[in-house]
Amino acid sequence: MNVGVAHSEVNPNTRVMNSRGIWLTYALGVGLLHIVLLSIPFFSVPVVWTLTNVIHNLGMYVFLHAVKGTPFETPDQGKARLLTHWEQLDYGVQFTSSRKFFTISPIILYFLASFYTKYDTTHFVINTVSLLSVLIPKLPQLHGVRILGINKY
Repeated sequence: MNVGVAHSEVNPNTRVMNSRGIWLTYALGVGLLHIVLLSIPFFSVPVVWTLTNVIHNLGMYVFLHAVKGTPFETPDQGKARLLTHWEQLDYGVQFTSSRKFFTISPIILYFLASFYTKYDTTHFVINTVSLLSVLIPKLPQLHGVRILGINKY
């Protein structure tokens, strides 16, 4: 065991979504959330699919687009503390495999939720708003844009 040896990444937050097995773990987590919600007896199947979609997208929005900084101490003189996890992902390079995966996964969940709710108007509107809330912040044009006041740095 090497004590005191630093990792090779300047900011490990940039590569964590490319780690071995992270996509499988992510999919299993969404599946587990869905199974837990299905086990609640007074929820119907359409409500469970909508809840799965909304909870997933809320978690994705908070984790990827709202929380700034990194849990690691980085030698980048504070640059990472101003960026969200999505902006740090793959060093900010657009259209990498992990960015594509985390863009497509809420879309697939949206299609599943829409199918199982039989395109009911209420569920459809809730699922669509939830989907847009996680897709719009992923646009490359919004990299570095703050919610309150548009400040590109």
